[in-house]
Amino acid sequence: MKATVKLDIDRRAGPIDRRLFGGFLEHLGRAVYGGVYDPGNPLSDDRGFRTDVAGALRALDMPCVRYPGGNFVSNYDWRDGVGPRESRPSRPDFAWKTIEPNTFGVDEFAAWCRVVGTEPMMAVNLGTLGPREAADLVEYCNLPGGTHWADARRANGGADPHGVKLWCLGNEMDGPWQAGHCPAPEYALKARQAARLMRGLDPSIELVLCGSSGRGMATYLEWDRVVLEHCWDEVEYISAHRYSGNREDDTAWFLAEGVEIDRILDDYAGLLAYVRGVKKSDRRVFVAFDEWNVWYKNHETDGRWTEGPSLLEEVYNLEDALVCAQYLNSFLRHADIVRIACLAQIVNVIAPVLTSPDGILIQSIYHPLRMFSRHAKGVSLAPIVDGPTYTAGSRGEVPVLDVSASHDEETGAVSLFLVNRGTSHDLDVEIDFGGRAAGTAVEVEVLSGDDPKAHNSWQAPEVVAPARGSAVRGEDGKLRVTAPALGLTVVRAGLDRPARAGLQAIGAAHEQATGNS
Repeated sequence: MKATVKLDIDRRAGPIDRRLFGGFLEHLGRAVYGGVYDPGNPLSDDRGFRTDVAGALRALDMPCVRYPGGNFVSNYDWRDGVGPRESRPSRPDFAWKTIEPNTFGVDEFAAWCRVVGTEPMMAVNLGTLGPREAADLVEYCNLPGGTHWADARRANGGADPHGVKLWCLGNEMDGPWQAGHCPAPEYALKARQAARLMRGLDPSIELVLCGSSGRGMATYLEWDRVVLEHCWDEVEYISAHRYSGNREDDTAWFLAEGVEIDRILDDYAGLLAYVRGVKKSDRRVFVAFDEWNVWYKNHETDGRWTEGPSLLEEVYNLEDALVCAQYLNSFLRHADIVRIACLAQIVNVIAPVLTSPDGILIQSIYHPLRMFSRHAKGVSLAPIVDGPTYTAGSRGEVPVLDVSASHDEETGAVSLFLVNRGTSHDLDVEIDFGGRAAGTAVEVEVLSGDDPKAHNSWQAPEVVAPARGSAVRGEDGKLRVTAPALGLTVVRAGLDRPARAGLQAIGAAHEQATGNS
């Protein structure tokens, strides 16, 4: 089977915001306690941070991590998690029916972010708390001193501000499951008040408004329209969430999930353009897809009022990883509207990294995020793809090849991300760089296998792992690469100057000579 991909470095989808490769850490299950934070474990440092976990996450080069929720944040009082640990209260957590000891809080999270090399993305409680408490948290995190909460941070050991620039105005407030759930107009009023108080303390912060928590919600897009019309001038982003699943065990249908993700982002592009027009506004609001992942196998959400129980510890396989790659492809293709995205979550809970007291296990979904984060830089290109289709159940005819591409203007390198959704046939892919030629420095990395259900385990930790691939550079400057079935293929190539450049230079010299004669 054959396919062609045509690229033109001047045909762009938009700039790539590095925050597309962010993560999410919630006080849920073993994500914090026994995950990133495990005091007394020989693998932890003197602050209780697991060094092996930090190393694995550092390799993902995540630019931001959202915290502390998620459903957890809507009944969380951040003040319980600061100050001397012996004075911090244990609280019942409404969202996951666990006991929260509050030994890991705002200051610990900020310190952990520095260890991992990421920036904090803080969510405020607009469920059971309100605008005043949200502004107090901005004061605690971002003001230098001389005020009550800034001085409290300094007394707690934080001489320098944490400098949190990205803030979420609550979480999934459209959901009836959320503590403090309310109708869209009521949430919009609270969010606008919080935004004004928070930005009054620090004008440099960026704010994320709660959008719909899923396309299946009865209020999908209508909620978003209402809150955007109320808060358009106060926020920079509106959130979108999606979790994908293969509950019917239909691999062909599941591997067409990228079609649905594209549809959601097209919905938001239209909505944002509509509200901008209604508001007659010159400013833009973008999408923060700050919860996304595959999740459908483990639905244990009742912690039975224990500390750090094992909840939502999903086992990920190859087809899950290929769906994650399609999320990232779609984000790149919609780089004009998507500026932030957070894989939910990062440790133990529906996560790419699992822990035991003795070490970590890297799951299949870890690899696409690392491969994209490493190579997708600069601007997103708009590839033209010609190839076969296949029947994906109720989703109809879907392209076998799912593609995104980027151009790093600093290095001149072009990267392509090719997902072969097919289960049995490799694709011979010809890559045409639009009049330019691929250079001799070509790098290919492949994540694939014969079994869509293949997964890593503690006994066999590298069943699903990337391998080096290869490409052939033709005399015409095009690349030819094999994209294996059930596979993600990442191609990175430098570009030589276009072949026509020499003729153009000769023509310019002739024009100059004749013009001067």
